[in-house]
Amino acid sequence: MRILFLGDIFGRPGRKGIALKMTDLRKRLSLDLIVANGENASSGVGLSLKNAKELLGCGIDILTSGNHIWKFQNLYSYLNTCDKIVRPANVAEGAPGRGWTSFQIREGLSVAVVNLQGRTFMSACECPFRGADKILEEIPSEIKVILVDFHAEATSEKQCLSRYLDGRVSAVLGTHTHVQTNDARILENGCGYITDAGMCGPVDSCLGLAPGPVIKRFVTGLPQKWRVAGGPVELQGVVLDIDEDTGKTVSIDVWKTDPIIGC
Repeated sequence: MRILFLGDIFGRPGRKGIALKMTDLRKRLSLDLIVANGENASSGVGLSLKNAKELLGCGIDILTSGNHIWKFQNLYSYLNTCDKIVRPANVAEGAPGRGWTSFQIREGLSVAVVNLQGRTFMSACECPFRGADKILEEIPSEIKVILVDFHAEATSEKQCLSRYLDGRVSAVLGTHTHVQTNDARILENGCGYITDAGMCGPVDSCLGLAPGPVIKRFVTGLPQKWRVAGGPVELQGVVLDIDEDTGKTVSIDVWKTDPIIGC
């Protein structure tokens, strides 16, 4: 099974890049599943109902999210009814939506996609380690391929969760920092891992934002009005080959497009 996992989609430029490239991506890469983190797809912070439907309509199979998923309240009821979007599982009980979902590749073969949020340097949430244990008890035993989007700030927390889940999930894929890391690997018991899959957004930016106001904030310490950067866009992520019978990752490769003009 071959899966493309895309890092945080950022604002309109990221959405346009997805729309331009997604049409032939599945065929060109021989993909069985496309998963993307969409929590920054609307103006760089959050995911609106309109943009969620737009991204799913482009050919993304599952959207994961993170700490900004709650910005647009018009998404809440959709989270309860749509099984193609997941929010962090370890948030307060009773929050809209679901923390994991399954996607049928073909008859008799499904993939589980789990979303967890880190606690270090992040907004308050429940323990992602215990949260993962709870979810793994819920996932039917016949589902062997399990992906975890771990939306977290600290590299140590991401690495520790991957070690904690090695042998129990197919991959732990970090999101949130928007900087694609160079540490894609397969752990001892078959868990694919990368600290951060990167970002689908403007190349000439500070994590997707126009650099000017961000630099001014660092220099002056005063609040600034952020704006989404323009210019060429890159789509970044990882391509995984996973054994369907064992659920173990066979290969994981850092992936990105050439800069896309016109977004």
